[in-house]
Amino acid sequence: MSQILTANQAAELHKSIVAYLSSINASQGAATLREELQLGEGFDEATSKKYEGLLEKKWTGIARLQRKILNLEGQIASLQAELDAAPTTRSKQSQNPENWLPKPSSTHTFESHRDAIRCIAFHPVFTSLASGSDDYTIKIWDWELGELERTLKGHVRAVSGLDFGGQKGNTLLASCSGDLTIKIWDPSKDYANIRTLHGHDHSVSTVRFLTSTNNLLVSASRDATLRVWDVSNGYCVKVIRNDSWIQDVSPSFDGKWLVSGGRDQIVKIWDASTGEHRAALLGHENDIQCCVFAPPASYKYLAALAGRKSPPSADSSSEFIATGARDKTIKLWDSRGLLIKTLTGHDNWVRGLVFHPGGKYLISVADDKTIRCWDLSQEARMVKTIDDAHGNFVTCVRWAPVANADTAVDANTANGAPAKPNYQCVIATGSADSCVRIFT
Repeated sequence: MSQILTANQAAELHKSIVAYLSSINASQGAATLREELQLGEGFDEATSKKYEGLLEKKWTGIARLQRKILNLEGQIASLQAELDAAPTTRSKQSQNPENWLPKPSSTHTFESHRDAIRCIAFHPVFTSLASGSDDYTIKIWDWELGELERTLKGHVRAVSGLDFGGQKGNTLLASCSGDLTIKIWDPSKDYANIRTLHGHDHSVSTVRFLTSTNNLLVSASRDATLRVWDVSNGYCVKVIRNDSWIQDVSPSFDGKWLVSGGRDQIVKIWDASTGEHRAALLGHENDIQCCVFAPPASYKYLAALAGRKSPPSADSSSEFIATGARDKTIKLWDSRGLLIKTLTGHDNWVRGLVFHPGGKYLISVADDKTIRCWDLSQEARMVKTIDDAHGNFVTCVRWAPVANADTAVDANTANGAPAKPNYQCVIATGSADSCVRIFT
């Protein structure tokens, strides 16, 4: 018995050999082999005809595969030679996290929702990602392994906003919905719904923790208000009134300031502690869909764009703002109301914005199904477009969590060398195609 072939495979081979010998008129050899292999009367002439030619087909098939293998090996060798000959400076640049931009193809595609994705949020510590959908559910994924961990049910309308936050060591997930409620979920208790916040009179558009390590949460609503909540007890501690539907709100990195935008086409900056209106930015010609403060790492590029001689202090948290709207444009502003630059290129509503933690790039997503990357060091020129990033409108984008500043300080910094980047090169996008994609 062959040590490689199974019993069935060996029997098929034996019959093929006997049939081949019969077909070339080697009847004596065929008869001898039949006798040695103990092929009984069941292997008659009709059966032998079925096996004729099988051996030649297998043999010629192997020859074709060998030729294909040789051709592919030649192509691999040629491509490797091209890679080896590529300039080393380009290779170094691609390895520098400050120059990282998403590749055209995603690392993972998550498919489980039954309707459009509205919002996504990364867990600040673990490799968990939450997605909210028009199917009324929240799903928790492991974005590194590409696996669905659980589905959260509780809202009775579309889930419109998500964010992780809360005190250090006690991370919570906040969600909001068209059902007028905000729900708080505890990951440490299998994502149990531990609190539901009531107070808004219309659909809640979005929720954001003021910082990733405190219990204050801000929500924006179609009832034309911003509300600040203490999630530890569920109380609304402040109501900020606007003139029309607020579709997005984002806090500054220290939680001291809020920027909002919506149906009235005005971007507004608010003092988070007092609720006072600090500035109004006018320029968009349609509803504002997204707004975000620039991180201090972007100040040197945005200050140059604004014509300033030197960038503002990194301690200042509300110097520059980016906004996207249904007028298909992105606008860059300073906090005093000066429009620095209008970025054009999207062919449909701009839905989401995120700054690269290294400060050099702004990344946008839109209903034109694209992801676009803008280089702030080159006067905010569009340097990369990922067409058909999704099969439908791209509705949201988030960057993986950035570690606290003190985690980036190490021996290299103490010796005068640059600090290591304290961020991961990972973004997530959600879409009306019901999919979440991870780009790493």
